Amino acid sequence: MSLNINQDAPAFKLFNTEKKEIALSDYKGKAVVLLFFPLAFTSTCTAELCSVRDNYGIYNNLNAVVLGVSTDSLFTLGKFKEEQKLNFDLLSDFNKETSTAYDSLYGDFIFGMKGVSKRSAFVIDKEGKLRYIEILEKAGDLPNFDSIRACLEKLNKD
Repeated sequence: MSLNINQDAPAFKLFNTEKKEIALSDYKGKAVVLLFFPLAFTSTCTAELCSVRDNYGIYNNLNAVVLGVSTDSLFTLGKFKEEQKLNFDLLSDFNKETSTAYDSLYGDFIFGMKGVSKRSAFVIDKEGKLRYIEILEKAGDLPNFDSIRACLEKLNKD
């Protein structure tokens, strides 16, 4: 499935680390930065999400909420969130449906793992439209956070 700018973002309902079901529709009227990441506790994922944690004020000031999504279990994500003191929700896509809907799933990953979320970033506007799409093929690469920020700034001006 190919996603395009200005199309409706695929709807989802996933559980966060507090075992609460979170839906994209819960954030209608607010911009969402949706970050898919391969695996909790790996070096690149930890660096990426801790950077978001350390800069969360930027997203907050731009009226955006950040949601991290991984195919890890909500229990693994809970431990990861606690250890890294992350200040935003991590959502478990254990069944891989949301990662698939966002074209963000590796068929084959390292060590023979299958069905791991691709590192990717999406900005969804307050009406639920995709405004930024970045799907990375290499798990060691990071999203362009300057472009994400610029997209959010533009949304705040419109």
